[in-house]
Amino acid sequence: MQTCDAVIVGGGLIGGSIAFELARRNLGVVVLDRQQPGREASWAAAGMLSPAPDTPASIPLVPLGRASLGLYPQFVSAVEDASGLRTGYRAEGTLEVLFRGDAERELSTLVALYRGLGIACEPLPVEEARAMEPMLGRDVSGAAFLTDEASVDNRTLTDAVLAAAQASGATLRPGVEVTSLVRDGAKCAGVKASDGKTILAAQVVLAAGCWSSQLSDVAAYAPTFPVRGQMIALRHNGQPIRRVLRSERGYLVPRDHARPQRVVAGSTIENAGYEKRVTSGGIEKILSAVNELAPELAEAEIVETWSGLRPGTPDQLPILGPTEMEGLVMATGHYRNGILLAPVTAKLISEWIIERRTSVDWERFSPSRFGRSVSNRLAATP
Repeated sequence: MQTCDAVIVGGGLIGGSIAFELARRNLGVVVLDRQQPGREASWAAAGMLSPAPDTPASIPLVPLGRASLGLYPQFVSAVEDASGLRTGYRAEGTLEVLFRGDAERELSTLVALYRGLGIACEPLPVEEARAMEPMLGRDVSGAAFLTDEASVDNRTLTDAVLAAAQASGATLRPGVEVTSLVRDGAKCAGVKASDGKTILAAQVVLAAGCWSSQLSDVAAYAPTFPVRGQMIALRHNGQPIRRVLRSERGYLVPRDHARPQRVVAGSTIENAGYEKRVTSGGIEKILSAVNELAPELAEAEIVETWSGLRPGTPDQLPILGPTEMEGLVMATGHYRNGILLAPVTAKLISEWIIERRTSVDWERFSPSRFGRSVSNRLAATP
């Protein structure tokens, strides 16, 4: 039987970031992952760091996203120093473009919305936008520059975060699935693992993405479900794209300024259960948006295709904070914003565990919002 201060269920970017924050504050941390850590949603993402809402449902998330974006430079610096690895962080801003329609009215509405939410956004003449990014398509009819947005290579960042956590003293155990919680009356006292071992901990943090709901003990707190997203990586020899390009149909995220240049494009939003497949329809949808944004990429080589499972929630907002079961904390359900929200999630979870307070109000994302109390039922379970 092993004992530690905190056991984290899930070794993606969220779980790894929490482990890093706790371990560098001298807590004993164990991270369990059902497979190789960092190879699910964290690996499959594009790496955009954008607090701008993509649906009305995500507007309540904007303040938390802005806070996390502001933490990113120091977060990246700490991770790179601890791990000795680079993260591919690039603070170049984003060009959001409009096609056809009443571009002037739509752009005015977009800019007003973003500014009202505290997001730095400047409308640009199309000619100026094309001077910034010559690859832009000729059908662009409106553009805005989101100056504070950034991007990161999510795969290298996740590897660096996990390495930083280990270098700080955290223990990573791949291929170990949590089968149930250890209970001490109404309290959570640890977890039982698929290898037959029990780990006792003062705090259990559930950060298992869309698999969080598969742990029956906590499903009422974490009603997550998978939302599939397909992706493409292209390699082209033309003039490098310098910053993220985005429209309502898709996006392009450059990984570097090299020639040839790798560019990640996406994405689909599909309710396909836990099935990870790349489909012809999904690829066609992404490529149509790519070729509209930057027609020259029609000649680019497709070097990789993949899909991942985002952790959706009923209200499209993350599940963060303590539960009614003492010792059990949620850090899951980040949907399309897990890469962006990693720094602030790690900060808030570590603050709660160590100080029992948080520097940012997270009540809107509490696990208790999903309905009836489950504490009595859990307390009565043998």
